[in-house]
Amino acid sequence: MTSNENSNNNDKPIKLGLRPNINQFLVLVLVNAFVGSMVGLEQTVVPLIGAKEFDIQSNALIVSFIASFGLVKAILNLFAGKISDKWGRKNVLILGWLFGIPVPVILLAAPDWNWIIIANIFLGINQGLAWSMTVNMKIDLVGKEKRGLALGFNEFSGYFAVAIVGFVTGYLASMYGLKPYPFYLGFIFAVLGLLISWLIVKDTRKFTFLEIKTQDENKTVEINNGNVNSNLGFVKVFLQTSWKNRSLLAISQAGLVNNLIFGVSWGLFTLYFSSYGLGTNDIGLLKALHPGIWGILQLVTGFLSDKVGRKILIYSGMFIQSIGIWTLLYSQEFFGWVVGMSFLGLGTALVYPTLLAAISDIAHPNWRATSLGVYRFWRDMGFVIGAIGIGFISDLLDMFIAIQMVALIGIASGIIVIFLMKETKS
Repeated sequence: MTSNENSNNNDKPIKLGLRPNINQFLVLVLVNAFVGSMVGLEQTVVPLIGAKEFDIQSNALIVSFIASFGLVKAILNLFAGKISDKWGRKNVLILGWLFGIPVPVILLAAPDWNWIIIANIFLGINQGLAWSMTVNMKIDLVGKEKRGLALGFNEFSGYFAVAIVGFVTGYLASMYGLKPYPFYLGFIFAVLGLLISWLIVKDTRKFTFLEIKTQDENKTVEINNGNVNSNLGFVKVFLQTSWKNRSLLAISQAGLVNNLIFGVSWGLFTLYFSSYGLGTNDIGLLKALHPGIWGILQLVTGFLSDKVGRKILIYSGMFIQSIGIWTLLYSQEFFGWVVGMSFLGLGTALVYPTLLAAISDIAHPNWRATSLGVYRFWRDMGFVIGAIGIGFISDLLDMFIAIQMVALIGIASGIIVIFLMKETKS
């Protein structure tokens, strides 16, 4: 075969859409399951290590590992899209996995809590780069029509993996102790994620170029009350996504509050259930309900947002999360906790892929990856605010009051969406 023939085979025409790109799409679904599994390692076990192995009395200090994770992930989200526009999506995905490999090693060897925080800095880099790329690459592949469905699949694979691994590590910890067996799984996840990303995943940047070509090069996009050219610099995209465009502002704050709730669920809920004398296995089951239901239902809610619109799912999802928190707080028994965590999963499923799809509706392909990065920066700052702010309130007052405040914040976020956000699905 001649070099020209090889070239022609490598340059086959590409098409936007789920069906013509199903193989790569499913590979990326699998990769994001491994990305989510890295977070699942910590869902049940790490807060209990802080309380039981290191005898940390401060709730704020115990959940500080979530703050270090969230801050690093937020900053990486901010630049991952722009970096991938220059380096390629696949290269950034591989880089994210290289930072994931040390995580289980550090968690396993940690002699004190500072090591746990360092491990979560590496985990934040891993998630900020790798998860960002699975989002952007799926959007690249499917084009405009199936964004909600694509993002539903992406977030399903990631958060269902969080749930399964969180439950499995809780079971292993109940049988064999908090260390070392739960963290052995991390070695498998990191190595497989890296190898699949390196050997099987293909870069998707050319699909973005194709999407841009299908749009009028001179077309302007309506932003807020004026017109902004499709070629925007980073600072302008940051300002549009964060403040100037009221719909993007509403979306970004909802994302922040959503992850504030998730951060509190990750850290404080573990300690809350433990305070009632629950064993590690039961805590692992309860903790798995939130991301498990959230993950599965995103297969439906992402598609649903393509049909009925984004806004109604976002504000109703925020309200349902708050209802779940109140159910959990006021039942104070296992069945009520199951119902509360289930409502929390349902509400998050309505919100999570829909927010990403709404950003993609508004942003032009030229700056969509950057805008998604800005949104994910604000979204993951919710981890930081939740860990530091709510953790501090828990120490200052008590855990019940702190979690109560989270429910009120969720209601306020939904109201902001109602009044500020315009429907983005055309």
